[in-house]
Amino acid sequence: MKSNPRYAVEKLAWLRDHQIWPNGLRYLWTDAYGVILLVSLFDEFRKEAYLNQAESVVADVEKVLGRSRGIRIGEAPDRDGQYFHYLTMWLHALEVLGRYLPEYRRKGIDLVRQIHEPFLIRGQGVIWKMMEDLSAPYPGFGLGALDAFGGYVAYNLLDRETLVSEIADMREIIEESAAHLVITQDLALGMMLWMCHFYPEEQWAMQQRQQSLSMLDRMWIANEYYCREPGLSHTKFAFTNYGVSIGLQAVAERLDRVQRIHKFFETYRSGDEYDDAAITHVMACSAHFPGKLLIRNE
Repeated sequence: MKSNPRYAVEKLAWLRDHQIWPNGLRYLWTDAYGVILLVSLFDEFRKEAYLNQAESVVADVEKVLGRSRGIRIGEAPDRDGQYFHYLTMWLHALEVLGRYLPEYRRKGIDLVRQIHEPFLIRGQGVIWKMMEDLSAPYPGFGLGALDAFGGYVAYNLLDRETLVSEIADMREIIEESAAHLVITQDLALGMMLWMCHFYPEEQWAMQQRQQSLSMLDRMWIANEYYCREPGLSHTKFAFTNYGVSIGLQAVAERLDRVQRIHKFFETYRSGDEYDDAAITHVMACSAHFPGKLLIRNE
């Protein structure tokens, strides 16, 4: 399937003109995808401005969201605390930028040193959400089902020699959980497929790849979109479907559905805050132009 960098260029110009991204409120998940997108555009067009913009986003995230340990979820008042899966996506963004500017890889390693021990419960799993100062789990939140997989992938890509101990911690959790893990949420399924494509020969990846594709087949609605979960046929989100698109492209499966997703959500309007949210449009750019999100584009 051919990617569309021009779509991303035009959409980014629109986002900036409307002060949505990168000149809107900081949000770590969106900023991680945005940094990878900017690096991908640099690789595509070899314009230094894209690397400069990526560096600017990183600097702004560190200034606005950075804490003495870790990075806050977002700038808005209700985006407090820290999510491990947001942090691992940010680690991947730093690693991708670090391929051209090595100091960002070092930033990533330093961030791992800050967050690994606070989030990890050895022999059990990784805490999904922590208090902002990483002093304790966020009230009401337990272990994250996919978090160890995200840590395993991010740590390995960042520096498998320096982070050998941390990688082993994540591997242990994966080996305990992969066989009985059942994912039913659309974005989580897309993310699992994306993570699987980095290590396709490992047992957990082979098993989860097949399970994720089978579950998504149950969630394909009206030949147009994936519903949020099985049984919720009318519940759909653009940004989560774009996440599924990225996962399917990563494993080169159901590519006809990827095209239908893109067509459907290009004109779909939910009538709520997601229509103009940065996450919707940055994820759209990433789905149309995955770039450095995918191994084959590296």
